[in-house]
Amino acid sequence: MIGAVIFTVSLPELIGWAINTGLNLRIEDGIEIEPSWGQISLMCSMVMVTAIIRGLLAYLQIYLGEALSQRVAYDLRNQLYDHLQHLSFGFHDKSEVGEIMQRATQDIEGIRFFVTMGVARFVFIALLIVSAVALIVVENWRVGLVAIGFVPVVGIYASVMSLRMRPIWLNIVQLQGRMGTVLQENLVGQRVVKAFSRQRFEQEKFDDKVDELFHESYRTSKYMAVNEPVLQGAWLIAVALIFWVGIKEIQADRLLPGDLIKFQIYLVLLQVPVRSLGFVVNIVARAFSSGRRLYALLDRESPVQNSPSAQMIQPGQGEVIFEDVNFEYDAGRRVLADISIHAKPGETVALLGPTGSGKTSIVNLLPRFYDATDGRVLIDGEDVRDVTLNSLRQAVGLVQQDVFLFSATIRENLAYGKPDATDEEIIAAAKAARLHDYIDSQPDKYDTWVGERGSTLSGGQRQRVAIARTLLLDPRILIFDDSTAAVDMRTEYLIQEALRTLMANRTTFLIAQRLRTVREADQILVMRDGRIVERGRHEELLAANGFYKEIYDLELKDQEDAAVAQLEAGGE
Repeated sequence: MIGAVIFTVSLPELIGWAINTGLNLRIEDGIEIEPSWGQISLMCSMVMVTAIIRGLLAYLQIYLGEALSQRVAYDLRNQLYDHLQHLSFGFHDKSEVGEIMQRATQDIEGIRFFVTMGVARFVFIALLIVSAVALIVVENWRVGLVAIGFVPVVGIYASVMSLRMRPIWLNIVQLQGRMGTVLQENLVGQRVVKAFSRQRFEQEKFDDKVDELFHESYRTSKYMAVNEPVLQGAWLIAVALIFWVGIKEIQADRLLPGDLIKFQIYLVLLQVPVRSLGFVVNIVARAFSSGRRLYALLDRESPVQNSPSAQMIQPGQGEVIFEDVNFEYDAGRRVLADISIHAKPGETVALLGPTGSGKTSIVNLLPRFYDATDGRVLIDGEDVRDVTLNSLRQAVGLVQQDVFLFSATIRENLAYGKPDATDEEIIAAAKAARLHDYIDSQPDKYDTWVGERGSTLSGGQRQRVAIARTLLLDPRILIFDDSTAAVDMRTEYLIQEALRTLMANRTTFLIAQRLRTVREADQILVMRDGRIVERGRHEELLAANGFYKEIYDLELKDQEDAAVAQLEAGGE
């Protein structure tokens, strides 16, 4: 950049020198020229060489500036992605995917453009203006004063425009994020949109966001439309003033004609950089807005982190203890209160209760998706906050109710938690989840592509993939969050038969609404309003004639009657 500036300002100097010495101008009664062709040839050659070197340096400047900006964008993208992986569930619960995507793409691109066209270009323009003005002042301070007066006008105007445009650009990038959220929700929810014939409503919702974005973007365009004429007008005024003052200086024998031409060439060279200041101002304003949003995300700290003294979790049998645990998602909104649980190794604990009673919140504390507000959660005597997150989550296997599968093959989805799993291990897990027969019937077997979010599989098949994926980890603790809700009774029976053996040496937490699952549990914890209101085995709780009996009569007894009827029909 410095080299490009030096050779750029050298060109007018060489041209002015050539005019003053090579042409031998004499102004008396008229203009007489006595050219020195040797000097002119030398000057022309030097101008050509200087122009070539300047071009090469300008190329390197642009190339290296672009390389730098790409490196910055590369680092920011990786840093943001890594940061998102380590933020807690609490952050992802409240965040919008479209908004995050906007920050990961458009905002980082705005910063990348700022590095190459904002920082690098602005520094080059500043060096060029300072160098040119300094040389003019050295040659003739009177002409230099005119040039110096031009610089602060441009600088002040650019600063004012930048301050005006920053809030507009901040609003634009926020609107882009909201538009991305609407688009993302529409694409993911296309089945719902079409099922309820809400295409027109969704189109209007998207149109509203696009309309807001259009008007804000139009405001920046109006500012941009003003920038170039104002800056070009200031430059033309400076050209006229310098020419007028220069003529006066020539008449006073304080300036040579070649020097005046040199000054005019300086202004010609400055024309494009000065006019591009308006563009640079726009980029800077956009980058400030993008950077503010991006670093608001990068600076966010996750409440769930490894403690400085965290160690790998030690081998154990899977004993789980909740000691007087309280939990709040947000301050003042308690979800769990006074939760005490003791699950011995190999026991099955069933959590039962109405929606919103806190069942899922309890099991989410085990792998530290959230941290307890008060109390402790212990696994084999170790506080889960004292062990590393990775080792903890290897010890706790979770099958969630809302199954997520990646756009990949069945094999890749099964081995997601254990990429080095052998074919034998994968097949064994699939058989345990009663999935192998279906996979074996497909033309591509385990290389069958499942589509986005597992769209090519049925709900029950997706659940069984998730179960097999968890079993492949061979965790000491299993969590099934209503994981058989999407399968029919026959499939559930087959899965439960397979899981009975697998659960023998593992502590298992079950959130289920099926009677068979609940009845075979070693402990049943009945939840209501974030508290455990009853605990015991199936027969004990029925005999107590309490809240469990109400749930049984409302939800579970019909299942038992249906199972009995099915058995009698089979017997006949």
